[in-house]
Amino acid sequence: MADELLSEDEQYRRRQAIKGVFPATPFMGLLGIAFDRYEPDDVVVRLPFHEQLTNDGEVYHGGVIATMLDTAGAAAAWSNHDFDKGSRASTVALSVQYVGAARRSDLVCHGRAIRRGRELIFCEVTAADDDGKVVAHALQTYRIV
Repeated sequence: MADELLSEDEQYRRRQAIKGVFPATPFMGLLGIAFDRYEPDDVVVRLPFHEQLTNDGEVYHGGVIATMLDTAGAAAAWSNHDFDKGSRASTVALSVQYVGAARRSDLVCHGRAIRRGRELIFCEVTAADDDGKVVAHALQTYRIV
């Protein structure tokens, strides 16, 4: 018997479930991330300021910023995913350019899926502080099979 395709309602339900799944994973839960926006191909993820995630008590470690860029890109990829194509995923590539510093501020990452292929999703992500000052940009290639 051939596999049946998921209904649009089930596709929507699964896409929406992602915004609950991400913050509940052990690592993301530890960080305390939350979604400010979760729309198809367009998400905003917030990391509340935590002094222990900084280099000096004020400025986020670059690895924390990269983690959040990766997370926002992945969320954008899942936000409009066709679950009939699969549900195993990973980041294939992440290129980060640091252009500033977030000082004692939440980190706000805006992820956009800009192109979807058969397996690969290409995302652009921006990280900014609470005032909207950009601190990093990223290009991400994400794969879901």
